[in-house]
Amino acid sequence: MIVGAGVAGVQTAVALREQGWTGAITLLGAEPHQPYDRPPLSKAVLLGKSEGSAFEVDFDSLGIDLRLGREVTGLRPEERVLDTADGPEPYDRLVIATGAEPVVLPGTEGIPGVHLLRTLDDATRLRPVLADQHDVVVVGAGWIGAEFATAAREAGCKVTVVEAADRPLAGALPAEVAAHMVGWYADCGAELLTGARVVSLSEGAVLLDDGTRLTAGAVVVGIGARPSTDWLAGTGIELAADRSVVTDERLRTSLPDIYAVGDCASFPSARYAERLLVHHWDNALQGPRTVAANIVRGEAEGPLYDPVPYFWSEQFGRFVQYAGHHAAADELLWRGDPATAAWSVCWLRQGVLVALLAVGRPRDLAQGRKLIERGARLDQRQAADPSVPLKSATV
Repeated sequence: MIVGAGVAGVQTAVALREQGWTGAITLLGAEPHQPYDRPPLSKAVLLGKSEGSAFEVDFDSLGIDLRLGREVTGLRPEERVLDTADGPEPYDRLVIATGAEPVVLPGTEGIPGVHLLRTLDDATRLRPVLADQHDVVVVGAGWIGAEFATAAREAGCKVTVVEAADRPLAGALPAEVAAHMVGWYADCGAELLTGARVVSLSEGAVLLDDGTRLTAGAVVVGIGARPSTDWLAGTGIELAADRSVVTDERLRTSLPDIYAVGDCASFPSARYAERLLVHHWDNALQGPRTVAANIVRGEAEGPLYDPVPYFWSEQFGRFVQYAGHHAAADELLWRGDPATAAWSVCWLRQGVLVALLAVGRPRDLAQGRKLIERGARLDQRQAADPSVPLKSATV
C-alpha cells in the first residue's frame, strides 16, 4: 500500500514492478486527477501552454491498483490498517509518500484572491489571474516565489515580491551568493521589497509592517513547504521537529514494514554527517528505487540511501542548478563573474567539493555533481578559472 500519488508514490510503485515485486500494489492519491508531475505547474501550466503533465505510466498493465480521491486520515499500525474517508484499507507493507504542503500565512485562509501554488487545481485557478494581467503581489522570494514572478511577468502582469528577510532565498543560500540575485527581479521588471513583513491581507490589498499598502488583483503566498504528516500524529511513527517522518539509511520508519520517501521523509546522510530533508523533485525520483529494493530484497540486503541532493529552477531568464549540501562547508570559491549571465559557486570542506550552484553553466553542474559523489578534492587555482573544465580541476 502506497499513500501519495505524486512522483515519489508513482515511482515507488513502478520500481517495485521493475525490481520483481509480484504481490498486489495499491496506490492511493488524495487528488482526483491522474498522477502528474509538479515542475510544469509554475511554468507551462500557469501560462496556459499545457494542461498538465500526467505521468506516462500504464497502471493497469503494471497491475497497480490506482485509487484517486482517496485521502488517508489515519493509521493503525498494530492492526496494519489505514483509515480513509471511504473506509479502512488493510496493508502488509506500507510506503508513506504524502509529500509536502505549502505553509499558509496565518489568518489568510478563505480570503478571496489569496492563492497558494502546489497542486494542479492551484495552477488552474491562477491561470485567469495571469491571462487578465492583474497586478500581483507575491509573498516570499524563495524558489517558488521567483518562478511564479517570472511567469507572471511573462504574462504581462505588474509584479511586486515581498520578502521578510534582507535578501531573496535567505533560507537556501548565504548572503554573499543571494546578493547577486537581487538584480534579477528588476531586470525582469518585477519590484522586490526586502525586509518587509506582511501585517495583514484583505481582498485586493496587502499591508506591510512599515505602513505600506499594496493593491493587488491577486496575492500568491510562497513562504515554504512542510511535510504533509499531520495524519500520522499519535500513530507511533517517529516524526522530527520539522514534522518529517524519521527514516533510517534504508528509508525505513520507526515501525516495522513501513517506509517513507520523498518530501515527507528525512534520512541520515553519511556523506554530510547529518539528517537531510530534501524538498526537491530529484529526491522524490531517486528515493523510490531504494525503497523498492529494500522491500523486494529484504531489509538485510537492500541498498542504503545517501544521494547528492540536486535541484534546478528556471527564473528571470536564467537556468539555476544546485547539487550537494553546503551547510558544513568551510570555504566558498567563485567560477566566473556573478555580474554576468553565467557563473558558478563551489563550496568546499577541507578542500573537498561538497556543493555547487551553477547559473547558466550546466557543464559545471554535471561535472561537479560527479566530483561531489567521488569526494574529490579541488585544485582551487584551477577551479577558480571558469575556462578550465571542473573535472580537470582536481588534485
